[in-house]
Amino acid sequence: MEIDLSPKLPKQLYGSDGGSYLAWSPSDLPMLSKGNIATSKLSLEKNGLALPSYSDSAKIAYVLQGSGTAGIALGQAEKEKVLAIKKGDAIAIPFGVVTWWHNKEDIELVVLFLGETSKAHKSGEFTDFFLTGSNGIFAGFSSEFVARAWDLDQDKVKVLVKSQTGSRIVKLTHNAKMPEPIKEDRNGLVLNCEEAPLDIDIKNGGRVVVLNPRNLPLVGEVGLGADLVKLDGNAMCSPGFSCDSAYQVTYVVRGSGRAQVVGVDGQRVLETTVKAGCLFIVPRFFVVSKIAGGEGMEWFSIITTPE
Repeated sequence: MEIDLSPKLPKQLYGSDGGSYLAWSPSDLPMLSKGNIATSKLSLEKNGLALPSYSDSAKIAYVLQGSGTAGIALGQAEKEKVLAIKKGDAIAIPFGVVTWWHNKEDIELVVLFLGETSKAHKSGEFTDFFLTGSNGIFAGFSSEFVARAWDLDQDKVKVLVKSQTGSRIVKLTHNAKMPEPIKEDRNGLVLNCEEAPLDIDIKNGGRVVVLNPRNLPLVGEVGLGADLVKLDGNAMCSPGFSCDSAYQVTYVVRGSGRAQVVGVDGQRVLETTVKAGCLFIVPRFFVVSKIAGGEGMEWFSIITTPE
């Protein structure tokens, strides 16, 4: 049975006046479940806050637009890292790590998430477990259990947990106090692909930055690799494939162009136009090539191996 490889756009799963969360569905893009891959996108308006949550999947976050603040709690032995984030930042998020995201600027903050779901609740989808809010983990426990866990009296627990009406994404008041980012916290956790040394630089052709365990150590723990590719107008990315049986997941950041994918027995399985906002997946060992339109094309990809 042939699998549909054509590029797809995401659908909104939930939202509020603070922002929205969109995802690509395995029902629209079957390669997600076949490759154990999930992809989603978070958009936060000014003062929007994505409440603290952890996921059932390891993933890489890539800031597509804007700037803001992110919190990441790597483990009980380490204190939470508070990161200043901006366009071009890539962040490796290991399995089960708690994160939150906040935008205090006028420009919308947009973050792309790409990850693998071999250990996930559902193949091809992220399942996020929120700690706070009306659908948070602690809202499900009785006041007695939460009070004993936090060493608080039950009346305070009812105020802190049971009275919260917002869920997933909320909008804070303009004077709400949030943790301030610490510059040193970015070290080893964030790589800005717009500012990193180029791995490939072809005059009038394009530029490539590759993420790997050497320039972003947590990539090794996450088990994924990634790259940012920028093609100049009408330039070509020559046919190629991953020699270690990895899937390639590509999100078109800017511009447009044409793509062809060739599979078994030299059969062309995809010939299509790709444009900003689209996502498509290349199966293992299949060969892909892209030609940018006149305005050029930029994409961010992950492969299901750290190298």
